[in-house]
Amino acid sequence: MDVQAYFDRIGFTGTARPDLATLTALHRLHLRAIPYENLDVLLGRPVSLAPEAAFEKLVTARRGGWCYEMNGLLGAMLEEIGFSVTRMAGAVMRAERGDVTLGNHLVLRVDLDRPYIADVGFGDGILEPIPLAFGPHHCAGYDFRLEHLEDDWLRFHNHALGGPPYFDFQLRPADPEQLNATCQWLATSPDSIFAQTALGFRHTPDGIVALLGRTIRRVRPGEKTTESIDSADHFVSVLKREFGLDVPEVAALWPAICAKHDELFAAPASA
Repeated sequence: MDVQAYFDRIGFTGTARPDLATLTALHRLHLRAIPYENLDVLLGRPVSLAPEAAFEKLVTARRGGWCYEMNGLLGAMLEEIGFSVTRMAGAVMRAERGDVTLGNHLVLRVDLDRPYIADVGFGDGILEPIPLAFGPHHCAGYDFRLEHLEDDWLRFHNHALGGPPYFDFQLRPADPEQLNATCQWLATSPDSIFAQTALGFRHTPDGIVALLGRTIRRVRPGEKTTESIDSADHFVSVLKREFGLDVPEVAALWPAICAKHDELFAAPASA
């Protein structure tokens, strides 16, 4: 994989070294250049955990991706630079939903002078890596928290205006078979939210833009606003303007997105 092409994609112009300054710069630039999105899942296209597939999609084709692709790509690029990276399986909403959540998120541990959590795949989560230290963490105007649980589990708490409120994880390498099985289930099961509606997130200089079905949510520290998307054409234009995604074929998804929207988002969207 061409590391320079990745640097060009995200706008990194410095000298890459396996240090905290480089990790922080890449993490921030990645999130501002490459959006989180699940459009290929909705379009019925195959999904993969292979970093090469993520590179082709996110770098060469200039698309976005979900956690397996976003963190898969970042992890591969970090290793090319010389970082020590561990891929860990996350479990979003484990307390409420149980073991079915195991592997529904991919998160990275990067070891420098001390371990750091790097995560460009949690949508509206951290803009920069945070130390693997229990307690509060403040990043880009938002408050996060790492909590130690029983049985060697850790919990990452998202900020108060975020989407998913938390995910659990353990400090051991993820089982690739488990990750792949969960990835394929999330992409194909009618019970998976990723197979039911459009989701997107992009970090901007003044906040976060989120696509939730047929609404756009703008989040800034202490402030959240919601706007409606009115038509298929408007949907396509929003994807291009807000997320840099030129995917006109998603207009065909609009009726299904509208049909599921109230069921999935009515209460959160009116908050």
